[in-house]
Amino acid sequence: MVRRFLSKLTVSALALWVADYFLAGFSVADGLKGYIVAGALLALLNIFIRPILKFLSFPLILVTLGLFTLVINGALLWFAADILGSIAYNSTLTLALA
Repeated sequence: MVRRFLSKLTVSALALWVADYFLAGFSVADGLKGYIVAGALLALLNIFIRPILKFLSFPLILVTLGLFTLVINGALLWFAADILGSIAYNSTLTLALA
C-alpha cells in the first residue's frame, strides 16, 4: 500500500510539474513543497475516490468509449485545486512551447 501511494505521489507530482512547465495558464505555488503536497493529495484522491467515481459512471465510460475518464481526471484535479489553493489555472489554457 505504501509503495503504491509513493509511486502515485511521484507520478502526480511529476505530472503537475510537466503541466506547470508546458501549460501557460497552469501553475503550482510553493515550488517543490507545493508539487509534493499537491501530488500527495492527488494520489489519495486517485486511490480512494477515483474507483468510486469510475464505478458510478461506468455507463457513461462505456458509451463514450472511455473518454469520460478524462472528465473524472479533470474533476479530481479541480477538487484538489479547490482544497489546496496552491494550484492555479486559467480557463483558457494554452500550450507554451518554449
